[in-house]
Amino acid sequence: MSRSRRKPTRGAKVDQDHSHPSRVEVPSPRAVMLGIGLLVAATVMAYVPALRGGFVWDDDRYVTENPTLTEPGGLGRIWFDVGATVQYYPLTFTTFWIDQALWGQNPLGYHVVNVVLHVLNAILFWLVLQRLAVPGAWFAAALFALHPVQVESVAWITERKNVLAGVFFLLTLLAYIRFCRLGRRETPALFDGRYYVLAVFLFAGALLSKTATCPLPAVILLLLWWKRDRLTQRDVVPLLPLFALGIALALTTSYVERHLVGAPDFSSSLSVLDRFLSAGRAWWFYAGKLVVPLNICFIYPRWEVDAGTWWQYLYPLGAVVVLLALWLIRRRISRGPLVGVLIFGGLLFPVLGLFDFYFMRYSFVADHFQYFAGMGIFALFAAYGSLGWREILTRVRVSPAGSAVSRRVAAGVILMVLGVLTWRQGGSYRDLETLWRDTLAKNPSCWLAYNNLAAIVLERGEADTAREYYRTAIRLNPDFRQAHFNLGQLLREQGDLGEAVRAYEQTLRIKPDHLNARMNLVSILLAQDQTAAAVEHLEIALRFAPQSDAALYNLGWIYQSRGEIEQAIPFYQDALESNPDHANAHYNLANALAARDRVAEAVDHWRAAIRLKTAWPEAHYNLGVALEARGALAEAIAHFQEAVRANPDYIPARLSLGNALLRKGDLAGAAREYREVLRLEPENRPARQALEQALAEQAGD
Repeated sequence: MSRSRRKPTRGAKVDQDHSHPSRVEVPSPRAVMLGIGLLVAATVMAYVPALRGGFVWDDDRYVTENPTLTEPGGLGRIWFDVGATVQYYPLTFTTFWIDQALWGQNPLGYHVVNVVLHVLNAILFWLVLQRLAVPGAWFAAALFALHPVQVESVAWITERKNVLAGVFFLLTLLAYIRFCRLGRRETPALFDGRYYVLAVFLFAGALLSKTATCPLPAVILLLLWWKRDRLTQRDVVPLLPLFALGIALALTTSYVERHLVGAPDFSSSLSVLDRFLSAGRAWWFYAGKLVVPLNICFIYPRWEVDAGTWWQYLYPLGAVVVLLALWLIRRRISRGPLVGVLIFGGLLFPVLGLFDFYFMRYSFVADHFQYFAGMGIFALFAAYGSLGWREILTRVRVSPAGSAVSRRVAAGVILMVLGVLTWRQGGSYRDLETLWRDTLAKNPSCWLAYNNLAAIVLERGEADTAREYYRTAIRLNPDFRQAHFNLGQLLREQGDLGEAVRAYEQTLRIKPDHLNARMNLVSILLAQDQTAAAVEHLEIALRFAPQSDAALYNLGWIYQSRGEIEQAIPFYQDALESNPDHANAHYNLANALAARDRVAEAVDHWRAAIRLKTAWPEAHYNLGVALEARGALAEAIAHFQEAVRANPDYIPARLSLGNALLRKGDLAGAAREYREVLRLEPENRPARQALEQALAEQAGD
């Protein structure tokens, strides 16, 4: 029997897909308060171990060693000095600035704020789903609150940007739903401009917290299509400013990360085809972690992308098949599943690997990347799980009361399991060592964890263990230049200069412009009298960094040590032009100038060296000699005294001080200095002769 499809007459209300709204109950105020209370209690309980955590990876750059949080004018720099912070997320860093003022370096306060923001996001998510008449709204919010993939965003202080942006993200949705009258029992009518202005303001807050929220206007378009089955010009035009704002701030973030404080030395070698293959795999990975949240890890293994392997094409092909199937059956099961999956994929789009982002050097996926995206799947699972369970129980003739109880029991079991997993995962954020060891237990190939764990054990004095960790990191990733460099530093400190040289050379093979590695290598070469090789490395360093004061200074020092004073002087001068506070450059330039009878200039540079490094016996001595030669006897004596005070065993300074005091007529003082010289060096003939002269003059008096 065929069914005729009746077309709506002109003026009829647009067909809306509310996913069985008749079965969605509006909670009473008492039920709302109970629901909020349960969300708060369950979430706080699950995150108790995280609240006990400390500062971990990157928290130093974001919080503990971030000068904008403590220096005068720091708040202004957060907002108006692009590049002053690790990322240009001024609203996020403003909250850190407030945290710093309230509880300083105590991590508990930061963790409490993160958990509070996460709880608020769960409540707002519930309100959004209620407004949209999504079945199982509270259950979806509870899934969002308790799912262990969220731990990384909540327990990791650095990811304040996620939980803070989430608040503005969801508030923007609520405001826009009111603006376009998309919610429960609301029919399209004249737009309310007040809510539009509020939505734009809130969206800006989301972007200034984290620009990963930039796909939000596309999410709104999907919701409009879901509810109204079509998009009109009136739906699209108001969203254009939001799209423009999102694109502008996303480009700003990309520029800051790539050119100012992010990853200027990182670019992925993946082809366009490789990126699509990896993106398809990442899409399924994230979905899989939402469905089966086991082996949650801080850094997941970085898979190999190979366009020549047939099965890797199944990932993007499978994603396309799912979307196509949901499109084809949208009339039968409603548009809801398609919209939920599109929201999931759309919010993941910036981090699927189609565009470079810094974390790709460690892994193509991370839990904190799906903090927002998971909402689409949570809502879908809760809605259709709730409706499907009810349908099954109805068919087996379970009473409505029994159906409600069974649904609550099933939901309770699921949430309890998720809460336990979240509790366990939160404990891994206790401190850095715990986090890295937990990562290695789940991802033994994580070379970054070995490198960072080595630094931790090295601080405890476990140098041999640290060396093995560095070597393991290098074995796992031979092109990990930071591990090569760190190993070189350790070997150099241990006196194994040959191995240190090889480690630095490997660092430079990977990153030829690694200035610290090259300068440390130069230092070893100079200590081994390999001057020609050192000069070659310094010249290479200057090709990469023409203003490097360290390279310029070392070239000056080499020429000066060879007696090529005229060649040394320009290098010292260039070093000081690059870094006016380079004390050694001032000192050696002064010595070089004095050797060329440019004593007046030399005096200025000795004074500058002493200003930068007060207790410098050689600088005081040389300056004293120059001043005495120019007739400034009193000032010369003062500098000789400073030299002796800085180094009581400095014989030339004591002898010169004695001579100056003798010239001044302070015979007792001169004799005292000569005696000290003879105590240190009994065979010092000039001191003995001068002492005899001083004693004779005292006797004559």
